[in-house]
Amino acid sequence: MYLPGLAQYTLYHMVSLTNKRIVVGVTGSIAAYKSAETVRRLRDAGAEVRVAMTRAATEFITPLTMQALSGHPVHLNLLDAQTESAMGHIELARWADAVLVAPASADFIARIAHGLADDLLSTLCLAARSPLAVAPAMNWQMWDNPATQSNVARLRERGARIFGPGSGSQACGETGPGRMLDPQDLVALLAGMFETGELAGLNVLVTAGPTWESIDPVRVITNRSSGKMGYAVAAAAMEAGARVVLVSGPTALAAPEQVECIRVMTAQEMFDAVMARVDTAQVFIGTAAVADYRPAQAATTKIKKTSATLQLDLVRNPDILASVAARTPAPFTVGFAAETVDVERNAAAKLRAKRVDLIAANLVGQAGSGFEADENRLVLIDASGTTELPLLSKLRAARELIHHIAVRYHAKNPAENPRLAHRQ
Repeated sequence: MYLPGLAQYTLYHMVSLTNKRIVVGVTGSIAAYKSAETVRRLRDAGAEVRVAMTRAATEFITPLTMQALSGHPVHLNLLDAQTESAMGHIELARWADAVLVAPASADFIARIAHGLADDLLSTLCLAARSPLAVAPAMNWQMWDNPATQSNVARLRERGARIFGPGSGSQACGETGPGRMLDPQDLVALLAGMFETGELAGLNVLVTAGPTWESIDPVRVITNRSSGKMGYAVAAAAMEAGARVVLVSGPTALAAPEQVECIRVMTAQEMFDAVMARVDTAQVFIGTAAVADYRPAQAATTKIKKTSATLQLDLVRNPDILASVAARTPAPFTVGFAAETVDVERNAAAKLRAKRVDLIAANLVGQAGSGFEADENRLVLIDASGTTELPLLSKLRAARELIHHIAVRYHAKNPAENPRLAHRQ
């Protein structure tokens, strides 16, 4: 099947799958051979892929093939000791940014439409909170059957994306709708799921990572920020259609695709970089963990260990967040608050003191979230109230944050007639 303009779309948008976590489900259909190419193209697009297969799928393509292409063991059985011990089906559901079932047989569509969970893949689909996409593959008469159409309609009502089917010659020798879309088309459509358009046409300025304040040529004052949350926010803003500039302190992270990244080291350098660009930004998101103080004078040579104590005179660094919020006109300004106690109270106080539009607060110092971790639990506080997000991967938390920002930004600027997401 040829979809007009899809080839150009594919070439341009492949990068939107960079660092995405995709579970590919394979069910019993002759089109299962296409799933191998789909996995390969997903990985070429930058996605990390895990594969889950039904028992019927293994009659058409071997798990060894899918393991070789995905680079990971294939998940087959609900109670498989080998795979379940390493990553159970619930953990796999939580891991995924999206689940793509390709091919999806008529039987499998019927089962998930009715909430059945009698094997690993159907259970995973039921447990996943991430978007679900289904690529039907079956005989045209099965596709046209009212029962199948009813099941597909039910999945659509629940938010599942239905990719295809295409129309053409089929394995049975007949011609009609029911062909699974080609892998490159599936990858392009999956990429489009992450592009909301909520911030289309806007300039977004993001800060991320720690800052380093020199004590001497060897030592610095810094903090435990890895930059992962800020980089995820920049990537999520890009997915939402914004032009993104990321001002980053020292990190070990690669810049997100299609994001302009400016590397700095100190709080003063970050302040200068932000002030040089903030006037062209409609949204500012201060995710960086900026040092509040720096040594009044950095030593020009390494300080030797000659006494039992050492005194450092510290001076305040410029307040980037407050300075941005105080501009006239100011961008929609979002700050982060990393707290160890009384998260909501301290974040609300920061919201008022800095006069920003929104504070995203999180509890740090606990294992599994916050600094250096891959997951985070955010509390979003603004003038309209408090929104608590569950523990999510930082990229998924960033997407939720960007959606929240988009809704609040467009409510504040209604004349721009934005494309608001259907989740509003």
